[in-house]
Amino acid sequence: MEIGLKYNLDLVEDVTNILAQDFWVYCNFVGAMIPEISDPVKFTSNCSIFVKEGEGKVEIDLLSYDFKAPCIVNIRQGQIIQNCSFKGNFNASFIVLSKRFCDNLFLLLKDSNSYGTASLERVTPVPEKLVEKFDNFYHHVRDIFEDSQGANAYQAMVLAIASFFYECGTKCYLPILDPTQKSSSRLTEKFISLVQMNFKKERFLEFYAKKLEISTKHLSRTVKETTGFTAVDWIDRFVILEAKVLLKSTTMSVQQISDELNFNNQSFFGKYFKKHTGVSPKEFRNS
Repeated sequence: MEIGLKYNLDLVEDVTNILAQDFWVYCNFVGAMIPEISDPVKFTSNCSIFVKEGEGKVEIDLLSYDFKAPCIVNIRQGQIIQNCSFKGNFNASFIVLSKRFCDNLFLLLKDSNSYGTASLERVTPVPEKLVEKFDNFYHHVRDIFEDSQGANAYQAMVLAIASFFYECGTKCYLPILDPTQKSSSRLTEKFISLVQMNFKKERFLEFYAKKLEISTKHLSRTVKETTGFTAVDWIDRFVILEAKVLLKSTTMSVQQISDELNFNNQSFFGKYFKKHTGVSPKEFRNS
């Protein structure tokens, strides 16, 4: 099913043009250019943001993150952000990468022992000694991107990003590699990852416990201890978050959204949504 997304962000370029490209870069993006984001917004591409000045907060797939310059914020394709706000003299540069571009990049980065960590970390501090190099890097790839006469611009950008990751990116992620990470945290991460992939079709805890080869009681207790929410809460939260995105950002009917989320009928979906939000799907869409 094709979903027509509506965008409310005051970007410097038409969003449809940006998403039609494999690569897009913008430098010196200031907080005044974008309003605080309260409603959920789903990212259709991967995005790497270098926060040079300022600080803020953001929820990515229901997990809350504080970020403060200098740092890198990574948002993966399909993830949903909301409750995003900025403080101070905010200034950032960002790169948007399509799945095709990332697949090509992966071929060059897959042997790095930091790549796995980089793909999982949402907010990563940048050492002060690397700030100038990061700033120069984003301007460098912007220059490649804007060189319309460059016949090999695509290849140049892939190689530039891979080279910079090996040279500087790994220095940000090596300090947070933790081979002794608690098993409870690893279990919770695996569970949340499974929910992200399966919540549209699987809303019963037994499915996830079976996948993780543990009891439902152990899974629920561990997730509650590490996140403050029960495992069932996490499933419900992902379903509701997706429903909110579809209601606010698409022209799909409530019936179509109910089908998309695999509810038995629109009535059941409406009751489920109201139970968790206090309003009906139509009331939420019109709010």
